[in-house]
Amino acid sequence: MIGRLYEVVFDCPEPRTLADFYAELTGLDVKYADDGWVTLGKGDDVRLAFQRAPGYQPPQWPDEGSSMQAHVDVFVADLDEAEQKVLALGAKLLSADEEEVRVYADPAGHPFCLCLDNPEAP
Repeated sequence: MIGRLYEVVFDCPEPRTLADFYAELTGLDVKYADDGWVTLGKGDDVRLAFQRAPGYQPPQWPDEGSSMQAHVDVFVADLDEAEQKVLALGAKLLSADEEEVRVYADPAGHPFCLCLDNPEAP
């Protein structure tokens, strides 16, 4: 092992707004916040962080000429129930083509997936 994964950082136009979205989605707590940066986490687990990026342009999905940059998979017990909650938080449905996975954009345009919980997933 070379190092320990500490956090995943998302560029965005409004760090607090996006952090609030992910805090509600994942149950993570705000560990640090200032005008240009917010970090979410629990204990010593891996954190999600959000940094202000002037001129931010969201990824386009699906678009073979544009990468997703990064995405988060969130396991849920009920896709329909979870979908209603993330849409109420400001997410946008991008694709519901698969039976056990739905793709959304967060309020800043980053793709994320709601996946039917699978206790056998690696």
